[in-house]
Amino acid sequence: MSTDAEKKNGWIEARHGMPSEGDKAERTLDITERHIELFTEMSGDKNPLHTDREAAENSRFGGLIVQGGVTTGILNAVVAEDLPGPGSVFLSVDWKFSKPVYVGDTITGRVEILTVREDKPFCTIQTTVENQKGEVCVSGEAVTYTTPLPQ
Repeated sequence: MSTDAEKKNGWIEARHGMPSEGDKAERTLDITERHIELFTEMSGDKNPLHTDREAAENSRFGGLIVQGGVTTGILNAVVAEDLPGPGSVFLSVDWKFSKPVYVGDTITGRVEILTVREDKPFCTIQTTVENQKGEVCVSGEAVTYTTPLPQ
């Protein structure tokens, strides 16, 4: 039988429990051409800026850039694995892409909990992806939902 406190806390069965405002997590990834190949195969995105080295090198970008889905994919990993953790998905995102990510870059995806609903497992998070130079490539806010999962 649930206690009154458990009835009011939507995070009781969340694997990582309820996060706190200010909690942070990050992951780092070295970007390779294989990331582009896999995303192209999965999505069908054959934009020459991602798939045609010569065209990309002769563009204003000066080289192959990875798809935005690859860049933001690291945020999916942080949210689903680290914070809020397993069972978490994005409900909404508001991202600004301010700098391209190139093959050979090392990106770091970071999330910070801005708000947490105690009665339901929802969080508003600040998200950023930076390259190895500390330049912000993607930034914005997102809302997540964390579903209870059996241990």
